[in-house]
Amino acid sequence: MWQQRGQILAIALVIAGGVSVCLLSLVNHASLSATREAYYLENQFADVFVAVKRVPRHVLQRVADIPGVARISGRVEGAATLAVEGFADPVSARLVSLPGTGQPEVNRLFLRQGRLPQAAHSGEVAVIGSFADAHALQPGDRLDAIINGRRQQLTIVGIVESPEFIYVIPPGGMLPDYQRYGVLWMNEDALAAAMDMRGAFNSLVLRVDPAVAVASVIDSLDRLFAAYGSTGAYSREQQFSHRFLSDELNQLKTMALIFPAIFMGVAMFLLNVVVGRLLSTQREVIAVLKAFGYDNRQIARHYSQLVFVIAIIGLLSGTAAGLWLGRELGVLYMDYYRFPELLFRISPWWVLQLAVVTVGVAWAAGWRAIRRAAILPPAEAMRPEGPAIYHITRAERLLSWMPLSQPSRMIVRHLMRRPVRSALSVLGVAMATAIVMVGSFQFSSVSLMVHTQFARVQTQDITVSLTDPVNRSAMYGLARQPGVRYAEGRRVVAVELINGHREWRVSLSGLPQDARVQFVLDDHLNNVTLPPTGLLLTDFLAGRLAVGPGDSVEVRVLEGHRPRLLLPVAGVTSEFLGAGAYMDLHAMNRALREGRVVNQILMNLDPGSEDAVYRDLREQPRVMAINVRQAMLDSFFNTLARTFLTYMFVISLLGGIIAFGVIYNTLKISLAERGRDLASLRVLGYRHGEVSHILLGELAVLLMLGIPLGWAVGHGLAGLVVMAIETELYRVPLVISGKTLALAANVVVVSAALSGVIIWRRLRNMDLVSVLKTRE
Repeated sequence: MWQQRGQILAIALVIAGGVSVCLLSLVNHASLSATREAYYLENQFADVFVAVKRVPRHVLQRVADIPGVARISGRVEGAATLAVEGFADPVSARLVSLPGTGQPEVNRLFLRQGRLPQAAHSGEVAVIGSFADAHALQPGDRLDAIINGRRQQLTIVGIVESPEFIYVIPPGGMLPDYQRYGVLWMNEDALAAAMDMRGAFNSLVLRVDPAVAVASVIDSLDRLFAAYGSTGAYSREQQFSHRFLSDELNQLKTMALIFPAIFMGVAMFLLNVVVGRLLSTQREVIAVLKAFGYDNRQIARHYSQLVFVIAIIGLLSGTAAGLWLGRELGVLYMDYYRFPELLFRISPWWVLQLAVVTVGVAWAAGWRAIRRAAILPPAEAMRPEGPAIYHITRAERLLSWMPLSQPSRMIVRHLMRRPVRSALSVLGVAMATAIVMVGSFQFSSVSLMVHTQFARVQTQDITVSLTDPVNRSAMYGLARQPGVRYAEGRRVVAVELINGHREWRVSLSGLPQDARVQFVLDDHLNNVTLPPTGLLLTDFLAGRLAVGPGDSVEVRVLEGHRPRLLLPVAGVTSEFLGAGAYMDLHAMNRALREGRVVNQILMNLDPGSEDAVYRDLREQPRVMAINVRQAMLDSFFNTLARTFLTYMFVISLLGGIIAFGVIYNTLKISLAERGRDLASLRVLGYRHGEVSHILLGELAVLLMLGIPLGWAVGHGLAGLVVMAIETELYRVPLVISGKTLALAANVVVVSAALSGVIIWRRLRNMDLVSVLKTRE
């Protein structure tokens, strides 16, 4: 082992790469899952949510009488615009009431700092931690707010976290914006007075007995609140924050299966090739062992132990690296999801399973070579392999037009003498290239996502969401304000799309035919003309509903008089962020029977006029939220892209380590196999550079053949990854750019260069006498 330490460590590195990728994904999945479950349980996270217009508080008793209801909290919710000192951009907030006792029965708060608002002080609020951190707010700081058209000064008394808002997204947005959107909790009496909701509530959250089906409770709630303007009760699985967190955890679980499978598959293939070639250099050792009386079983056990040691070294180093990387990535996720603390968890059973699989598969990968070595007859083992018979090969004839030097002819003949071995070496280089591609192609994919979403789909500077729909004529008043260059309205309504037993809650957007600032694109990033009737669905949503063009979908509108519509699917398009459904604005207004109304206004502003426009919008009583496109872009890079690309960077780094292990092993074993030939050439008068040219030139040929093949294999593996990590929040496009191909090739070439320097030095310091000495 000490004599073969270079090869052993290189193979162990390849195995360690697969183990660490598996563990870092499992650690993140297990830790985030355990943290979420403990947080939900401790803070009584709701099982069912209901939004209504206005319900008298005495109706809560009827809710409590529904079979299966364990805990209930009737709340008042509202919206506010805020002014934060030292921050000129528009800020909006969601207001949630707290009972006089402080903590609610359901969706309890985790108090990070300060205390909860008290009933005796109407202007006190508790602020969610993400918003407080973004503005460095502390208890005692003040905020100016406009609530229900009335200006009010609020005093921060506490910094809190909530299981309901682990993932905080502003109305009309797709990504978190901690600086411009927050959640505030006020005393119930104070918020009810501000919202004109005394003696009533407009939001209900409740816990359900685990022995009772949640669906039956939802049916009872829908019947009870139908007369109160309910948008329909929905379960925890459809709650926004929980749904996106679940998607992220499912994606981590998928990555924990796909990437390790790819990495371990490559590692086992290489282990089979390398062990086979390594044992071929041990013929004399095997002969001596058999001459001393060792049988085939003992020989097989001896070399199996070698494979086990290699696997265990890779397993231990990969476990240590995977646990460390998993913890570090978990800390990064904590900036994205608002948990009070991370519970670091990894199941010992998973580690044991991984160990058994790693050692077992490693032994299986090397068994063919071990068996061949074990059954080698002693007389044949004592005799060195017969001298190679070289002749002019077909490849050499095809290259006859090239003025090949004698060392170059040796390279061609050696590669063609054992075509299977050469093909396996080429495949090893290809797999190393593919591994790097799988980890790096997402960087180009994310760049395309950003360009498409924020340069092609959304070209507006700001999006203003209104509390209620208004006639389109009101939009023209905003468009005439100083600093507004262009304004465009659209209608967004919450709906439930139903096809048989499949259903999906989504926002249905009505866009004007002459839209200039926000568009729908197809697979080729061309603008799509909205159909005059019917729905235009994204491919993700169409897949979840199992519908296509020509099919009909039931649309249950979740606001207003809640009509049920049966609309045809007029087309299917693509979208990288979110899951959208679109209609022509005129057709949508007609279907909802509400006239020419909009509830979102998209604006382009004159440069330098942003502060003045923001001040005017803050004074508008019907403005619920203002989303800034640049802020969404910054949020994308600071949250989603940051965590995703960090994970992919780790994968790319491990891929580079595997590539080095592959190339180094290929060179080292080639040197061991051809050491006698190369030493003979030195004795015959060949210079060191010419001898090095034979070995390193062979590697260059393998690289020229293996890298293009690796590009093709990597493209296929990347396609599998794209399909596996698709979520409602985002779909990563399959983009294999020139940079991705160049990066994969460069990593392999640099690995080859480093390995070549090591082998070149070994050749230079080769002891010719000991290499050429014949062992009797």
